[in-house]
Amino acid sequence: MSVEAVGTASCITRPEIIGVGTATSESSYSQEDLLSLFHVKDRRIRSLFLNGAIGRRYLTLPLAEPDGTRRVETQGELLNKHRAVGIELGSRALETCLERAKASAADVRYLCCVSTTGLLTPGFSALICDRLSLRSDCARLDVVGMGCNAGLNALSAVGNWAQANVGELAILLCIEVCSAAYVFDGSMRTAVVNSLFGDGAAALAVVADPRLPSAGATILKFAGCLIPNTLPAMRFDWDDAHGKFSFFLDRDIPYVIGAHSERVIDQLLSGTKLHRSDIDHWIVHAGGKKVIDAVKINLGLTGDDLRHTSGVLSDYGNLSSSSFLFSYERLLNEGRVKQGDIGVMMTMGPGSTIETALVEWRSVAASDAEYPRTAR
Repeated sequence: MSVEAVGTASCITRPEIIGVGTATSESSYSQEDLLSLFHVKDRRIRSLFLNGAIGRRYLTLPLAEPDGTRRVETQGELLNKHRAVGIELGSRALETCLERAKASAADVRYLCCVSTTGLLTPGFSALICDRLSLRSDCARLDVVGMGCNAGLNALSAVGNWAQANVGELAILLCIEVCSAAYVFDGSMRTAVVNSLFGDGAAALAVVADPRLPSAGATILKFAGCLIPNTLPAMRFDWDDAHGKFSFFLDRDIPYVIGAHSERVIDQLLSGTKLHRSDIDHWIVHAGGKKVIDAVKINLGLTGDDLRHTSGVLSDYGNLSSSSFLFSYERLLNEGRVKQGDIGVMMTMGPGSTIETALVEWRSVAASDAEYPRTAR
């Protein structure tokens, strides 16, 4: 179905995604590795790790003590990890993205950085500009603390900037060092988090330029939903007992997300003449096995529709705000995207929030079918 059927005026220059890049921490661990490293014996926690459809995750773990145990990091050490690892991952993801977009650091005029795994001042946008020698007049924005849904909130800002500055390159960069937000205390609360999240960064290059031939996903529309009465369901609290922050996930959140997903998709497609059956590609946040299953059931999707979401969860765990971009990269790697295809991006997170975006591939570059995989 063409872009005209989505209610987009042809005279409007829409922002277009022209490159993507991802990066992970250097070390990866299976769930069995992690249970062994931290000497976890509790049957309930072991079951949580082993039955979450996660094979491996990339993490930056504390160094081993002489007796083989892993030392407990202070909040200061965790923040230092967030900064150091985040700069490294973000720089690599952005460099890969620019290479694929056939652009250079000097071309970047707007940089929006997203993170929830630590607090920095100055933020990642300034630190990445310094590391990669971006222009001193590069406009910047840091989106901090919004959680797993924040990538699409930020993409809206990036797309709007690109549309207002025709021909200028804007970058979305999600940096999540989830191993800098871990607490190890043997409780089920922290075990849920420790069993799920991994480290990763992902970047998108976005431009609105009618002079350039279309070769990527054109961003058409956004829609979101703040679910009532769910503010405490996902939160980052200060833990006095441990002297550090601790993340909390309500066990019912997958079902809450699933129950509201249909409403948000209907809102996204409203006025476009599109139906769910017209969507060719689903790029959904890998929030966890139960979240994926809830979205699948409530939207009437198939395992094939969510193959990249499930694949990212299996190979990386939940990468917070960067997860959906890893799925987007896999879709391009696969080479199944065709001219005129319609896609839905969907993320979920604290609030509780569901965010969506509608995209169309007006044309497909020859290189898209052979999109190179990021070296690990």
